[in-house]
Amino acid sequence: MTTNQPAEGAHEAVYQVRLPLSKRTLDLVGDLIRRERNRLGTRWRKLPAGTQALIVLAVLRHDQRLRDMAGGNAVSASTVRRWVMEVLRLLSARAPRLDRALKKIARKGVVVLLDGTLVRTRRRTGADNRKNYSGKHKAHGLLFLALTDEKGNLIWISAARPGRSSEITTARHDKVTAHLREAGLGALADLGFVGLDDQPDDDPVIITGRKATKNHKLTDAEKEANRLLNRERAAVEQGFANLKSWRILAKVRMNARHATTLLRALLVLANTEVQR
Repeated sequence: MTTNQPAEGAHEAVYQVRLPLSKRTLDLVGDLIRRERNRLGTRWRKLPAGTQALIVLAVLRHDQRLRDMAGGNAVSASTVRRWVMEVLRLLSARAPRLDRALKKIARKGVVVLLDGTLVRTRRRTGADNRKNYSGKHKAHGLLFLALTDEKGNLIWISAARPGRSSEITTARHDKVTAHLREAGLGALADLGFVGLDDQPDDDPVIITGRKATKNHKLTDAEKEANRLLNRERAAVEQGFANLKSWRILAKVRMNARHATTLLRALLVLANTEVQR
């Protein structure tokens, strides 16, 4: 899938943007736009729904500048921005809620994979700058949790939390443990989630490795158990890789309040590509 754009300062020259996306993804976005236009009763738009879908996907996949996409299609940058936000809203509405996602996956298995990731953002000023700074990653960003199945396919993404938040606090905010227990599922997680489970002895649903402490060094058996657990949960990285192949996540420049909508929309797109 390609789209031609005029080179800066030369109206006759063009450069091509290749989108490594399936027709299924383009059709999904195009159909959502057409249905939204019909719902609103829109009689006229500057470009067809398919072209709008192609422009938005170029922005999301390659982090194309809005001004460049606007100039190549004879529209304003504000129009492209509005199109992007419209598509993000339509896609994010299709992202599953946590309880529904777990009930669906419970019919196929008994274990999911839980992990967190930092999505980098622009450095902001004042209090917003401080709360979005992650000491763990030494960068400014927003923290998201994700659940995948055993193969690494994304099934849920949390709302955005400030970068300084911990993974375990974010999981408690979303009541991940309670939802897992209600669905009859367990989750494999890394050492950042040690202590999350409120019933680790009676009815554990969060399975983590063992941490070494000053007074307790890990035994060979515990080290081996940690290695086996890490091997089983390695698939979660594939889910994050599918998500971050959308280069707009390299550094989110839009307002942070739109970040949750962005990530949930990209979850839908990433899963559409995986299932093609």
